[in-house]
Amino acid sequence: MQRRTFLSLVAAGGVIVGLDACAAAAPQRPPAAVISSPLPASTTAVPPAPAPAQAPAQTVPPVSAEMHRLPVFDKVTIPGGVMTGLPGDHNLLAWTVDDGSNSEVIRLYTEFAKASGTRLTFFLNGSYPGWTENAALIEPLVKSGQVQLGNHTWSHADLTTLSDAAAVAELQRNHDFIVETFGVDPRPYYRPPFGYRNARTDQLAASIGYTTPVLWYGTLSDSGLITEQQVTDFAAQWFLPEHIVIGHLNFMPVTNVFPALLDLITSRGLTTVTLDDVFVR
Repeated sequence: MQRRTFLSLVAAGGVIVGLDACAAAAPQRPPAAVISSPLPASTTAVPPAPAPAQAPAQTVPPVSAEMHRLPVFDKVTIPGGVMTGLPGDHNLLAWTVDDGSNSEVIRLYTEFAKASGTRLTFFLNGSYPGWTENAALIEPLVKSGQVQLGNHTWSHADLTTLSDAAAVAELQRNHDFIVETFGVDPRPYYRPPFGYRNARTDQLAASIGYTTPVLWYGTLSDSGLITEQQVTDFAAQWFLPEHIVIGHLNFMPVTNVFPALLDLITSRGLTTVTLDDVFVR
């Protein structure tokens, strides 16, 4: 799905809003959670990139005993408001991945997680058939806790444009799909499509148990088609301690650079985590 993305960070005393194409340097550590003002009505999409040549298949290193071993730390209570980063000082990275318009990308992401031990959070749209097609592959990783599932609405709808009943229905239908297909309850975490939310949609989501909107503090900018080099460049910019980074399950280039992304994580001493690894719910 072609989709505009952005990141929003509200610190005490001010609001900082960035776009996917923003080249400003990222702070080393984001705040764990913030309360956001209503988001802007529009954002600027990443300029379209030429279709990349098909890259040769790359081998993901097998998981070792030390790869992605969780550090010892006490889980914390989920903070109120909008979540954009992780707390603490543990060199943690929450790699979150949205949508799922390409079934093959879902499969390859899941196989990458299984082979490497990388911990991921999928914010899925159940309307895409790839989630049902790959359910048997995904389910064991979900049950083990290595992959966490979050609600991204059923059809990737902009909740701010819907009636109260329609907005709740988008979240509830996707919730029911996740529970019935994977046997887990994703509450309280949801990601509003495009990051669009306001006080009304927050209240509607909370009325069915989705009390924690999860935004991000960094993006692979691959909601649309970009090159493999662009994916790795964005990862180099945003794979930093305590960041929540957003990627997408829509286009193939990211699947060709998994080894490079894994090398980046390892070289920076980062540990991938799910939200449940960090927060008590």
